[in-house]
Amino acid sequence: MAAAAASPSPATPPRILLAGDANGRLHQLFKRVTSVNQSTGPFHALLCVGQFFSPDAGDGDGGGGGEVADYLEGRAAVPIPTYFTGDYGPAAPRLLAKAASSARGFSPGGIQICPNLFWLRGSARFTLHGLSVVYLSGRKGPGGPGCYSQDDVDALRALAEEPGIISDPHGYDPVVAELVAEIKPRYHIAGSKGVFYAREPYVSDSAAHVTRFIGLANVGNKEKQKFIHAISPTPASTMSSVDIHARPPNTTLSPYISPAKSVPVEETPKRPAEDADLQYWRYDVKKQRHGEAGGNRLCFKFTSSGSCPRGSKCNYRHDEEAREHYNRNVCFDFLNKGKCEKGPECRFAHSLSDEGAVRDTKPRSERRRVESSCWFCLSSPDVESHLVISIGEGYYCALAKGPLVPNHVLVIPVEHCSSTLKMPVEAEAELGRYKDALAKYFEKQGKIAIYFEWVSQQSRHANLQAVPVPLSKASSVKKIFHLAAQRLGFEFSVVNPDGDANRARELLRSECDSKSSLFYVELPEGSVLLHLVDSNEKFPAQFGREVLAGLLSMADRADWRNCKVSKEEEIQMVDDFKQGFREFDPAE
Repeated sequence: MAAAAASPSPATPPRILLAGDANGRLHQLFKRVTSVNQSTGPFHALLCVGQFFSPDAGDGDGGGGGEVADYLEGRAAVPIPTYFTGDYGPAAPRLLAKAASSARGFSPGGIQICPNLFWLRGSARFTLHGLSVVYLSGRKGPGGPGCYSQDDVDALRALAEEPGIISDPHGYDPVVAELVAEIKPRYHIAGSKGVFYAREPYVSDSAAHVTRFIGLANVGNKEKQKFIHAISPTPASTMSSVDIHARPPNTTLSPYISPAKSVPVEETPKRPAEDADLQYWRYDVKKQRHGEAGGNRLCFKFTSSGSCPRGSKCNYRHDEEAREHYNRNVCFDFLNKGKCEKGPECRFAHSLSDEGAVRDTKPRSERRRVESSCWFCLSSPDVESHLVISIGEGYYCALAKGPLVPNHVLVIPVEHCSSTLKMPVEAEAELGRYKDALAKYFEKQGKIAIYFEWVSQQSRHANLQAVPVPLSKASSVKKIFHLAAQRLGFEFSVVNPDGDANRARELLRSECDSKSSLFYVELPEGSVLLHLVDSNEKFPAQFGREVLAGLLSMADRADWRNCKVSKEEEIQMVDDFKQGFREFDPAE
């Protein structure tokens, strides 16, 4: 198997290959890439635009997926890291199904479907060897597999604010034209027109740099049109102002005229009611697959929270008596099916009598053992006390380990508690004082804190995360969280439509019980978005961080483990924070 291309040195611009519609001819494409890489390389990545999979249905039936399957099943190797957007064609859904089902959270840099081959799904922005790459995957159409949606377009408007490379699979498209006019990339790469075309550089209104458009022909076309092209752009972050403003003699005005009104994507058809319910109800997956969902089954949303977004249209039972039993800690499986597969290992009651409804069966000795090994208990030998910045009566604050951004703060209960929503009511006042202090501290930096908390049945010690974002980004926070939710297949509920932040915490506490998993985020304008997580739902634990990483164009920092620094650097970060925070610290 060929080794992945090494990263360029900081002083050397990355070398990128571009390819047009592969149409399933991967052997021919990668043979050409290997030849070019050996003769004029090394190249660090290949970006494929246009249709990646074969348009011929015969390549997906009986033939095991044609040439694509050779790479997915290990019979052939992809020579350099390759990223593709054209995720359509008769065989595409089947060939991508495994990658789609195993994808967790967000993957703006691509979902790996085999070594060196990455599927750029939907739309996003990611950094490739210092270059910002913005992409819109799929084609314009009525919706469904292989078509981009209005959500994908809106996500680019929320995320892409700096010039980079934009990957457009289809050449001219009024929606893409509008996006290009707004984003003003340095390079615009397109396919699906069957010809090679390199336009003169053009300059957009208010843009300091020029844009270069490159259209690529189909791989292996009979007309021998150029289907592969090389570029070596210097990352804008390392360019001088003179170089960024440079305009070649043949520069023209932009061919795109910014429309006065957004061009809408065709509205995606609504799913039938049965399909919507199967998507909404995820508690018993086996029953869903065999079409047996519904009937006399309980609605988990209603049983756990007292409300259901589908209301009278829900195909599942809204039973007040079952909700009462659930609130008394009776197992949902027991209520719903009459039995629980966990048996005696289940933490919840398997009885409708008062005697059977117990809250916590853990002995105190076990609790002490848990606390002694907890990262966040101040009495634990495992706590990293050098990260602590302030200690109050009920809460303390610490800088996050592996922070998303500088001054990323955790607000943590002093006592071992699995959620800030389960803390005593009197502790809310102190939490409010810490929030006010952090608001004043961040305001001096031109930033505002976004608070979020993930509460699951596996949560050990709560931590309410506070991530400062620039004030210029504050208006985009609500939109990007809604878009992220839609991509994962759920919708947030707004806890406090009136924006009363104090009232929101009271309402959140009423939603929280020992059996519910939930995620909430407190928005800059005061409203709170809440998602009650179904028992069988795969919810990414780093969801809040991943969304904000996308907002801040820091996809490579979405995982805290990639952001760890030395203890000496952490101590210096804490000292710097304390120096500026001291005048606001409510514990001083």
